[in-house]
Amino acid sequence: MKLQFEVRAEEDGLLLRDFLRLKKVSAGLRSAVKRDCGFFRNGNVVYTNEHVRQNDCISFCLPPENAGSVTPQDIPLSIVYEDEQAMVLDKPVGQVVHPTLGYSDGTLANAFCGEMKRRGNQIPFRPINRIDHGTSGLVLCAMNAYAAPILAESCQKVYYAVIEGHLSCTEGVIDAPIARCRDSIVKREVAGSGKPSRTEYTVLYESERFTLVRCIPVTGRTHQIRVHFSWLGHPLVGDDFYGAKTALGRPALHCGEVTFSVFRQVHVRRRLPRDMQSLFFETANLGRENWLFDAHDL
Repeated sequence: MKLQFEVRAEEDGLLLRDFLRLKKVSAGLRSAVKRDCGFFRNGNVVYTNEHVRQNDCISFCLPPENAGSVTPQDIPLSIVYEDEQAMVLDKPVGQVVHPTLGYSDGTLANAFCGEMKRRGNQIPFRPINRIDHGTSGLVLCAMNAYAAPILAESCQKVYYAVIEGHLSCTEGVIDAPIARCRDSIVKREVAGSGKPSRTEYTVLYESERFTLVRCIPVTGRTHQIRVHFSWLGHPLVGDDFYGAKTALGRPALHCGEVTFSVFRQVHVRRRLPRDMQSLFFETANLGRENWLFDAHDL
């Protein structure tokens, strides 16, 4: 893949290395390009300690990559959005994002690498966000080494959760530090010794028993949304790990929106999965036009 940038008036006279830094070409990628095929100015080789001039066209090719240690597998992969820089995948409930000791295959990574192998484009799986085994929704992936750090910096995520009971405020901020529980390597809790953690939320709908909330995790702590609402006394439906009384088979949590930018801003969204929608079928005033729900199910 070839990238090229035109030098603007305000960039005239910069050293090439400083120009590339402005274009968010990471130090690691700059080194890899220099080792592989080098940088070009208007079609001629240019070095990073040379100056660039207005209207120069700076170009370079991304070094070749391989898929790494993840085994490609021919398993279903739901691609919601794709361009040269990014791919957004819709992860189903029960699938792990990346192979672990307990889940060596069948993961989203295996599916992605399988798809890339079929295309003859074996690249590493670079998830920008990771969601739990029991969480459904969108996972943003970088398609090359240039895009990865830019996507990591620009990615904004919105989650939708169904909690037990009703909140006293229709919108608010949960600002409470989260730490690992002393008797568990997985479970988390609100504790004064924890790391600063902040979740912004807005109430969307209420049924007799449940509330649908839109959540923005300003920080990205493990189990953050689950821990914060459990701490308020309103655990996510189905989240028996954090005290829920209602069975669902998994925590009612869905990554429904991602916004990101490399060369342009992109916003992708995905409606609630059926199991979360079903918790609100009893409510008549949801509004058939709301994108979160399948209209024919209301």
